[in-house]
Amino acid sequence: MLPAEHRLTDAATFRVATRRGRRCSTRELSLHLVEGGPAGDRPVRVGFVVSKAVGGSVVRNRVRRRLRHVLRAHLDELSQGQVVVVRAFPAAAVASSAELDAAVTHCLRRCTAA
Repeated sequence: MLPAEHRLTDAATFRVATRRGRRCSTRELSLHLVEGGPAGDRPVRVGFVVSKAVGGSVVRNRVRRRLRHVLRAHLDELSQGQVVVVRAFPAAAVASSAELDAAVTHCLRRCTAA
């Protein structure tokens, strides 16, 4: 579970991250990364978008839990103030945790290198 200070719940920030942030996609997910302001201002915040196309509520919640677990391990790689939004695709429902971790790692490297 992500600590409360790392959860993204603000709809406006979701919108900004998905429209203006750097994006990288794989078969399983799309990751949007945007700077959220001055570095010392806020901690890294992470939000998830898992639509009904991924599956029923049980499947969507399982995918969300697995993605939260994967992103929690990557929080120390991100700079203070960054906002990350992960959008899961239907392939995420059948992907293993290792595949999700590889997809997140790949996307974070591409977005932070740009």
